[in-house]
Amino acid sequence: MTIPSVAPSQVRNMLLLREEIALLDLRHEAAFASGHPLFAANLAAGRIAVEAEARLPRKDVPIILYDAGEGLVAEAPERFAGLGYTDIRQLEGGLEGWRRAGFEIFIDVNSYAKAFGELVEFRRHTPSLSAEEVAALIAGKADIRILDVRRPDEYATMNIPGSLSVPGAELVLRAGHAAPDPKTTIVVNCAGRTRSIIGTQSLINAGIANKVVALRNGTIGWTLANQSLEHGADRHGGLGSSDAAKEKAKEVAYRAGVKHVTPREAAALQADTTRTLYRFDVRPAEDYAAGHIKGFRHYPGGQLVQEIDMAAPVRGARILLADDLSVRANMTASWLAQMAFEVYVLEGGYDGALEVGPQQAIPRPDPAHRYRRPYEGTSASREAMQAYLDWEYGLVEQLRRDGTHGFFVI
Repeated sequence: MTIPSVAPSQVRNMLLLREEIALLDLRHEAAFASGHPLFAANLAAGRIAVEAEARLPRKDVPIILYDAGEGLVAEAPERFAGLGYTDIRQLEGGLEGWRRAGFEIFIDVNSYAKAFGELVEFRRHTPSLSAEEVAALIAGKADIRILDVRRPDEYATMNIPGSLSVPGAELVLRAGHAAPDPKTTIVVNCAGRTRSIIGTQSLINAGIANKVVALRNGTIGWTLANQSLEHGADRHGGLGSSDAAKEKAKEVAYRAGVKHVTPREAAALQADTTRTLYRFDVRPAEDYAAGHIKGFRHYPGGQLVQEIDMAAPVRGARILLADDLSVRANMTASWLAQMAFEVYVLEGGYDGALEVGPQQAIPRPDPAHRYRRPYEGTSASREAMQAYLDWEYGLVEQLRRDGTHGFFVI
């Protein structure tokens, strides 16, 4: 099957104009993490039949394929065509063509969300404390509460001693219960940097009364400072009063330019076949399984911000978020809007007939093809951890050189 080529300069123009584009890297994740354009999304050639329809909901979306010379592009168009996709092209020269054009190459995964997190810290001067400073506060029995914003399974694997699991989008909803005394300092941590920066800034943006700081460099920084981690913890932050949190979260979303829609208006968005619309329920998995609006996929809000390239690989797409308490949807939407997505929050919709049960899981890829993240588990070398942090610190400058992001920070 012969497909047309698109020059790297044309792809760059599409990104600058915020046209819908799915720039897909057909290599396995480990190879993808070794280098790719900022807004490329990884969809391994052997996973097209498994993942494409969930990740690319509009069949006539412009799809631009590339590899690094492995020949993966040759057979992929037929696989997409067999699923009904109609606008399939290839990047002229592949990854090397992008490089020869003088455009930036980014490493790692979730690169543009991580770059955005660094930009937030750079522009807002998000406060943080080092591992040594936080350890000293713990040793001195200071009035602090450490909130871990990662997925619950990540928290259970390893966590800062005494911390509570409060996944990112839950922070504004649950911080008041976790730290009811405004004199208590809240320390937000993740495994590295991005989610702790976004989490800390979420609480600051929402105007919480407590002093809030990030644990600088997360569990990586904690490990590099020779501090001990706890394993197998199961402490979770409870749900406090949501009325004040609702108002604060909605105000933050308003400042970011998020639009709110009724179910009728949401149906009109869905009926617009000229645009890609992603619909996500950003509540915890157990809430989603207990009852969710038909057609909405589950993706916890804190993870959605970091993994948006995986969840919504069409750059320029619309995103519609749902949440029965609205707080998680509004806070998540506020960040996605700042990442230059057109974002909507559904108001209501949970009072009608709901579907029950978890969403059908997409089979996991072969672990041998997965990029080994330096911030996962406890076996990464100190050198790999430090190299990862050094890379993150350089992302703001790399964003400047790339020039296609369109991010803003409220």
